[in-house]
Amino acid sequence: MYRLLRSLKRDARGATAVEYGLIVALIVLAIIVAINQVATKTNGMWNNISNKVINS
Repeated sequence: MYRLLRSLKRDARGATAVEYGLIVALIVLAIIVAINQVATKTNGMWNNISNKVINS
């Protein structure tokens, strides 16, 4: 990964490097949103299970 970033930094074609940077940023943003959604659903599931165990 470090080599890729270093090679992009040396790249004379600045527009291409910026495009790659934007694509990586969008992918990272999508991953963060997906993880957040999964975490919210999982947390709700465990709270539901906990309530059922406590109330039974």
